[in-house]
Amino acid sequence: MELIFLLLSSIIFFFLLHHALDLHRKRRLPPGPAGLPIIGNLLDLGPKPHKSLAKLSKKHGPLMTIRLGTITTVVASTPDAAREILQRNDEACSGRIVPDAVTTLVHHDKSVLWISANREWRTIKKALNTYLTHQHKLDALRGLRQKVVEGMLDFLRESVRKNAAVDIGKLTFAAALNQMSNTCLSKDLTSYDSEDVGGFKDAVKTLMEVDGKFNIADIFPVLKPWDPQKIRRPAKTAYDWLDKVTDGFINDRLSHREKKLPRFGDMLDSLLDYRQENETEFNLIHIKILLMDLFLAGTETSSNTTEWIMTELLRNPDMFSRVRQEVSTIVGEDGKIQEAKILNLPYLNAVIKESMRLHLLIPLLVPHRTETEVKLGEYILPKNTQILVNAWDIARDPRYWEDPTVFKPERFLENKLDYKGQHFEYLPFGSGRRMCPGISLAHRVVSLMVAMFVYHFDWKLSYAIEEMDMNDTFGLTVPRATPLVATPIPIN
Repeated sequence: MELIFLLLSSIIFFFLLHHALDLHRKRRLPPGPAGLPIIGNLLDLGPKPHKSLAKLSKKHGPLMTIRLGTITTVVASTPDAAREILQRNDEACSGRIVPDAVTTLVHHDKSVLWISANREWRTIKKALNTYLTHQHKLDALRGLRQKVVEGMLDFLRESVRKNAAVDIGKLTFAAALNQMSNTCLSKDLTSYDSEDVGGFKDAVKTLMEVDGKFNIADIFPVLKPWDPQKIRRPAKTAYDWLDKVTDGFINDRLSHREKKLPRFGDMLDSLLDYRQENETEFNLIHIKILLMDLFLAGTETSSNTTEWIMTELLRNPDMFSRVRQEVSTIVGEDGKIQEAKILNLPYLNAVIKESMRLHLLIPLLVPHRTETEVKLGEYILPKNTQILVNAWDIARDPRYWEDPTVFKPERFLENKLDYKGQHFEYLPFGSGRRMCPGISLAHRVVSLMVAMFVYHFDWKLSYAIEEMDMNDTFGLTVPRATPLVATPIPIN
């Protein structure tokens, strides 16, 4: 009996000690709004969490703690707070919170987006940098991107002949998809007049919605087996479709190589060679998931960015004319726009930067997670604390931006702010080791498409400019709520 009493006393003591330490840690977290029992601050979020959190931060400070069910989350809403997390404590804050929807992807733990920043992640990043995002590789693939955009231009000329309206987001998605597929597989995956863009757009759109959607199972993990909002089913369907398609690409290439047929010399060939050189660290699963990552991230972001840029240019005809005039200065006698010449056009670059500021595609950077206990100024974040950087709030803060809600490209002619993660008041691609690796590629793709649209055509809307819907849809990315549809008009 004494032994049982001693055992129970020890259990109670350690429970109380753990509870006391937990309360002590919470007292050292940043301040935040008081939440309700069980659900915490869920009701404070609303349909546009980045906007709701921006309002809360004005009251509770640049580092703010909220509780989402069982998940403790710290929100950063100023450049200094973002720098503290993404630069000064980059390694300690480099973990990932993986949404339940993402776990329906078999081998999601091999994805460069969701895997922890460990040795395996570095191996994948090395392959990505060597065969896609390195400056020399980007230059070598310049002709391929040019060919794809020329195909888009032919489609637009045919649309002019038919006097047909064009869904700009859908068209740019098809172009971005073909640029990525030619880079990776040496072939187009869709035609520009395809209704479903080969099934890719539906799959990508679904995943961007469900992966970024509020999911009760993420904040109450005990509910995951029941999937109360039925999010897993559409996520699994989309991931399984992409998995099957990508498997087919790899198997076809392996068969091609077994027959000793001529090499394509594309990214897939390079990744298969890399696998043979690093058999213990890089395999076919890594290749498949990396290709899926590229098709997901390399299509949606570029097409949505281009659609928002064209939206703003059509709303601001003077800016449209200024971009056209600038592009015309580098067009050769053959009438072609060369990628190498447009990358340094100051006003075009300013328009792109301003659009990415005002219409951030990922307003809350993909959630980070503390890998260890982290000290941020006077506060201490326990291990496994979720961190959200509200890049949308930072990019619209009047302390750093004059007239922050106004589309004003000229601001980027007057400052040297760039999107490469060193200026923390402007973080469209994030910063630190988890920032988007495809920055340079995205810049080239978007610049070339916008230049083509503006230089070769005028555009007619079916409604007055003042009636244009400027609403967006919140998900993992934030695209336009309604497609931008316009009719290309020939110019002299």
